Formats: sequence, C-alpha cells, structure tokens
Amino acid sequence: MTNHGLTIADAAARTGLTVHTLRYYERDGLLLGVSRAESGHRRYTEHDLDWIDLISKLRATGMPIREIRRYAEAVRNGAGNERERLELLAAHRERVRRNLAEAMEHLAAIDRKIDYHTGAIATCEGPDTALSEPRRAAAADRR
Repeated sequence: MTNHGLTIADAAARTGLTVHTLRYYERDGLLLGVSRAESGHRRYTEHDLDWIDLISKLRATGMPIREIRRYAEAVRNGAGNERERLELLAAHRERVRRNLAEAMEHLAAIDRKIDYHTGAIATCEGPDTALSEPRRAAAADRR
C-alpha cells in the first residue's frame, strides 16, 4: 500500500465527479483497481484519473454501464482480448455517429426556423416600420 496519490476528495475535484460517483464506479467494477494508503483510504494516480476521464466520456456519449464494465474487465484481464475491446468501442462509436447525425438534422431544422424568423423580422422592420421589441417578437411568433 502507498500513501502517494490523490485522496478521493482531490480526485473528485480533479474529475468533476462526486465522491459518491467515484465510489460507485469502484464498487460496480468500472475502475481498474485504485490503490489504498496504509490507512485504507483510496489513493488515485494520474493513470486512475485518465481512466475515469475515459469512463466519463463513454458515459457522456451514452455507453451503458454494463458495456463499460465489460470493457474494464477486458482491460483488467490484460493481453489477448484486444479484439473484444475493439468491438465494444467500434460498436459504441457507430452509435455515437448515428446520434450525432440525428442531432445535426435537428440542428439544421432549428437553423431553418431561425433563418425564417430572422427574415420575417427584417421584413417587419423595413425602413418605414419601427417595431418595438415586444411587437417584433409577437410578429415572429405568429409566423
């Protein structure tokens, strides 16, 4: 055991996660094995923080906990299962790409509406028409 490394509070501050989340990740098998000080307190290394960052990115992109756990188990088991790891990450990448494409379609629809309303407001605000902000908003909402 070692006294070196970050406390769980320091690791939480560095990662932006809560202490509760870090404990949950460890309990659920997502972390690779956080070392302990002689006192029994967790001590996080830079490697642990990098791993937590990866877990956070996988979660933020929608990877289910069970798949992250499978990936972590494969990493813990060492060499010989690289294909399994690759397949997990590649399948997740495809889901993320599909989600991004769908989000881009939604963004394009929003952009079209903004363009429409911008044009409508510009038409209402011709050189002879001075609409107040509330009247411009009401005119745009009617369209």
